[in-house]
Amino acid sequence: MLGTARKYAIRLGEERGWTVYLHRQVHKALGRLLTGLPDGGRISHTALRQQLAGTNLPMRRTAEILAALDLLDEDRASAAREWIERRTAELPDGFAADVRGWLLWLLDGDARTRPRALGTLHSYFGSVRPIVEKWAEHRTQLREITRQDVTDAIADLRGSQYTAALASLRSLFRYAKRNRRIFINPLRGIRVGRRPPGPVMPMSDDGISRIQTIAQAPAACLAVALAAVHAARGEAIRALLLDDLDFHQDRITIDGNLQPMGDLTRAALRTWLAERQTRWPRTLNRHVLVSRQTANGTDPVSAYFLKRQLTLHGVSLDRVRVDRVLGEALATGADPLRLTAIFNLSETTAVKYATLARRLLTPANHEAEPKDRPPRSQR
Repeated sequence: MLGTARKYAIRLGEERGWTVYLHRQVHKALGRLLTGLPDGGRISHTALRQQLAGTNLPMRRTAEILAALDLLDEDRASAAREWIERRTAELPDGFAADVRGWLLWLLDGDARTRPRALGTLHSYFGSVRPIVEKWAEHRTQLREITRQDVTDAIADLRGSQYTAALASLRSLFRYAKRNRRIFINPLRGIRVGRRPPGPVMPMSDDGISRIQTIAQAPAACLAVALAAVHAARGEAIRALLLDDLDFHQDRITIDGNLQPMGDLTRAALRTWLAERQTRWPRTLNRHVLVSRQTANGTDPVSAYFLKRQLTLHGVSLDRVRVDRVLGEALATGADPLRLTAIFNLSETTAVKYATLARRLLTPANHEAEPKDRPPRSQR
């Protein structure tokens, strides 16, 4: 059994360009887990984490090998339940039971609802918890929440925070209504995406300087350059492949849209690719951005990779991207067709940016002539 697992690890490592060090560490982990395991035995995911904890041995790679050979017993659902019990116990008493039932429903699913990933539960709970704690200041249970309470709770949220909070609350109250925990769903009629966006203005010089100060690491600098020059979204940046780069023709393809590369993007790419080659010279991952976790595989970096590089330090790629599109609209006379051609935007989105640009281009302090003033031809 151990020999078979190690042979599979060698083959997998050769396909993915593992370093000699990683090969050695995976072999050590397999030896620790499989030595003495009886024929037909399996290793639970919990036991794997316990035996490899504190050893710096690669848990994820080892688990992948064991799962491929049908030697891994997936028991993380119990760990998820422990997490649910622990976190909901921190909520106010009147709301804890409903939120606990909701999270368990998301975890297990039912005849009409598929089970959700643990990451989804983490995200939903993170959005709902501060709102529930705020409601608990003047309400005692979920069925007392009114539409006005919901409106007040999301009044100050913008962008992705607003969308995430509303989606999470819709899920919570849908569960509560289905299980007769509430009489009336206070979110009925409130739809995600129906809220008008907050005021958007071009970034100030201080804001741009702050981003330049924070985005010093090669990976962060590249992400900001792609958003600032090409209006690239975070998903498109993570999905960017080496095959999308054409230094000879000075072109780059982002999310299927071919664009001139430009000096800033070219410099940021060369700096990052030099860093990438130094740190992971043997990687076979074709994504431009790689990390310590993805260099030995083929997957793109996670959304948290960019969040750790930028968002946690106060830099929003979405804000940089919006500023780029808005700047282009202001510079080109608010032409939606040009925005569509350059950034591959939908017609609706391009028109929204063009409309906003026209408002900014119109003098705000323009005074209308008094109604009793005679026409210009009679003056």
